[in-house]
Amino acid sequence: MNRLVHIDFRKWITRRHWQFTMNYLDQDEWGLWLWTPAGSTAQRGDEPRQIFNHANVKLVSPGDWWTAIWNDGRRYDLYIDIITPAAISPDIVTMVDIDLDLVRRADGEVTIEDEEEFADHQRRYGYPAYVIERAWQTTAALKQRLERREEPFGEVGDAMVTRAQAMANNMRT
Repeated sequence: MNRLVHIDFRKWITRRHWQFTMNYLDQDEWGLWLWTPAGSTAQRGDEPRQIFNHANVKLVSPGDWWTAIWNDGRRYDLYIDIITPAAISPDIVTMVDIDLDLVRRADGEVTIEDEEEFADHQRRYGYPAYVIERAWQTTAALKQRLERREEPFGEVGDAMVTRAQAMANNMRT
């Protein structure tokens, strides 16, 4: 039986952001691993639903200020959203996206994204000082880990992508 988990991304603090459903993949010392096959849909806020033409693997790490998504070899290798720690239950994961993102491209280059949005939202939504500080600390530490391919951003993540691809292939047969 396939266990489905709804992802409820929010923007500070209650505005609806990305909404989508993923398949349970595993749970280990790194956190909760989820995946979607190509053809899955997601909706951002009230925008029309989008169809993704590639598989994804997501890691939600309990208590951490980030969530990672591996993108089946497309524009980037790995994308990390800086978030408030996720609320995780068996069928729903809720988290607040606090704008800063890290992207690791296939060539290994790691960049910080959306710094302007983060600065704007600090003023517009009144992010508390501890959220701003924690977001920057988390971003700086993760940037180094991504550049070094420290786990789970090395072999562990790649192995989960391989597992998800195999499961997607089994769904097609």
